Amino acid sequence: MYALFAPPAVDAVALEERAASFAKRSIKKATKVAGLKLAVAMMDLTTLEGKDTSGKVRQLCQKALRPLDTDPSIGPCAAICVYPNHVSTAKEVLAGSAVKVASVATAFPSGQSPLDIKLDDTRRAVEFGADEIDMVIDRGAMLVGDYTKVYDEIAATKEACGPAHLKVILETGELGSYDMIRKASELAIAAGADFIKTSTGKIQPAATPPVTLLMLEVIRDHFYATGRRIGMKPAGGVRTSKQALHYLVIVKETLGDAWLTPDLFRFGASALLNDVLMQLEKERTGNYQAGDDFSKD
Repeated sequence: MYALFAPPAVDAVALEERAASFAKRSIKKATKVAGLKLAVAMMDLTTLEGKDTSGKVRQLCQKALRPLDTDPSIGPCAAICVYPNHVSTAKEVLAGSAVKVASVATAFPSGQSPLDIKLDDTRRAVEFGADEIDMVIDRGAMLVGDYTKVYDEIAATKEACGPAHLKVILETGELGSYDMIRKASELAIAAGADFIKTSTGKIQPAATPPVTLLMLEVIRDHFYATGRRIGMKPAGGVRTSKQALHYLVIVKETLGDAWLTPDLFRFGASALLNDVLMQLEKERTGNYQAGDDFSKD
């Protein structure tokens, strides 16, 4: 059985005002370049489409390894995220590199399958070589208050992961309130999550600054209580360099420099990479590059 305590309601006004305030920070040129390079190193490049092919996955792996051909100081990215069927291909291309292979599992993106199927999905991805598993919680169970079911499924998935790290996707856009997002974050951490993640990227709204701040505060409180560091991944909705720097400020102000590492913070936003590369080239040359100068995948 899992008992979830009821803390005071989240102050939505204060949360949103604080999250917005971070966007007003002035970031000077050298710090801006360092922040953008760090953002690249924190990205999980993702392809999760029915039309995915081994060729597309190979191309994505090459981009993760060398995001900008003309500047080897940029990158590599933290990971690529694919369906289980493409894990072996990704492992082959990325062998010997620091880039991790993540695989979605547990009936992604809906989570609407029996537990034994979810666990088989997880074990198979790990057998194929996945370093990280991105699972989805049962949002229906969460919303009706069946917290024990959600907790037990996360704990069972964590066990099925074996050596792989577990990222737990809350799908915050479906949870309906800040209070529910906080409860889901606390529950996922208690059940063994190594990372908590906002979204699948399949629905809107996905990641937002207030939601990310709230989840980071849960991580902070857990660290103060236990000394255990949990990672965080905003996914979906982060598309520009300016937004990426905003998120890094939120992390630094909430959790400090210790979390400014790909081991503890990731961006799940493939669309973000090209905008960051364009901004880095602008800082280097003084001129904006055309979007067509960078590969789309």
